[in-house]
Amino acid sequence: MPRAIDAVSPFARRVYDALAKIPAGRVITYAALGRRIGCNSPRAIGRTLRANPFAPRVPCHRVIAADLKPGGFQGKTRGEALARKLRLL
Repeated sequence: MPRAIDAVSPFARRVYDALAKIPAGRVITYAALGRRIGCNSPRAIGRTLRANPFAPRVPCHRVIAADLKPGGFQGKTRGEALARKLRLL
């Protein structure tokens, strides 16, 4: 049986590995996370985080928008999903 980490792309693995290094109580922007792995597309980072099969162990809730607003969570930008992100932060 394949492990979950084996089911993600090499790009997603780089995103999740970098994100796992963000300590509790800290946040990072989509763009800054992208720069850490050599990606210039915050949207690609966001799409990858939306599909995070390792949450909450790989804490995608710690990624925020460049304007320091919460951004999205679980593919949503308002409602209960965003409220959950704010509680996790």
